[in-house]
Amino acid sequence: MSLAQDTFIQILNRHIADATVRLIVEDEPFTVGGGGDAPVATLRIHDRRFFSRVLSQGNLGMGEAYMEGDFTVEEGTLHDFLTVLLRNRIDRKVRGDPRTVLKVLRVQLGNKLTGAQWRYVQRHYDLGDELFESFLDETMTYSCGYALTPEDSLEDLQRNKLERICRKLELKSGEHLLDIGCGFGGLLIHAARNHGVTGVGITNSRRHCERGNENIARAGLSDRIRLELRDHSTIDGRFDKIVSVGMLEHLPRKEYRRYFSRIARALTPRGVGLVHAIGTSAPVNTHDPFIQRYIFPGSGQVKLSEAAHHLERQGLAIRDVENIVRHYHYTAKHWLTRFQQNQDRLDPKRYDPTFRRLWEYYLHCCVAAPLASDGTVYQVLFTKDYAAPMPLHRV
Repeated sequence: MSLAQDTFIQILNRHIADATVRLIVEDEPFTVGGGGDAPVATLRIHDRRFFSRVLSQGNLGMGEAYMEGDFTVEEGTLHDFLTVLLRNRIDRKVRGDPRTVLKVLRVQLGNKLTGAQWRYVQRHYDLGDELFESFLDETMTYSCGYALTPEDSLEDLQRNKLERICRKLELKSGEHLLDIGCGFGGLLIHAARNHGVTGVGITNSRRHCERGNENIARAGLSDRIRLELRDHSTIDGRFDKIVSVGMLEHLPRKEYRRYFSRIARALTPRGVGLVHAIGTSAPVNTHDPFIQRYIFPGSGQVKLSEAAHHLERQGLAIRDVENIVRHYHYTAKHWLTRFQQNQDRLDPKRYDPTFRRLWEYYLHCCVAAPLASDGTVYQVLFTKDYAAPMPLHRV
């Protein structure tokens, strides 16, 4: 047994307290962890470099090992395994164990792998409609939904989310709504159709803008809402309500001040806004290396304290904060199931088997993280009027 394999197995045995995992290495089985029950997952290791890759590069190494077929999951699911690792805080426990750290350093020093330099690092939203159609609902809404029951369909989750946001904003017929980072216009369409608003959505994706305006035209709402190709730094006009879903986490921190100042400037004196963003409850925003390399290069997770600081600086009063991160688990499970069902229909010249495994690994991470990581999904509701009436209960 190599140093890397021995160290990896020792780490799982020592630090997994509530579950067991089964590894099969060249037909030799190993049951690791202290849970005592049936294994939550069985991994078959096809290439022993798996161990050194994971020890050297963490989730990046795990993801690249999955992409290259170094291991497969024979029983349970990959997200079951990832959830166990996250829930037991393996990375933190290893850092706090000097003996294990020394062994990991020896593996890293002896490891000639520097990480595959894949060609799949592209602008995320330029990957093509075909990919996103393979796992999103018909509105192409690509953000955390809201589950009223665990059995809700993906369409239910997204409809629930859109309606919940509209009710938090207390939208009224005739009000003017701005959607910053509007995607394909699903929220604007819902708000115009069900709450009688007019509005503008802004996006820096040409494809989102074009297809979104086509969706608006098909819905017969072009006289009331429209999408424009521009970014948050160009916001002008005045709006009764402003919403931004899944936008803030893609901005560098140096842009936070301008983002919130533009919102404050655009709100009417009694205006109300809502920002929905993936965040973190940790004191330090640690970037996942797999997500940074392959999925959202340059993205971040806003801390609630950062959002509160900028809202306060702009004279915007926080009315409500809700963390709906558990709902991302249900949303991502639907995305993963749909992708697994539809991925064989993707153009193999554009989305080869390695890319499809990359995307599947990403979606497994999205299923696991909301259950056990320090990630959050914040909805922060605020107003420009400190004396505005507030409902006694949250929506």
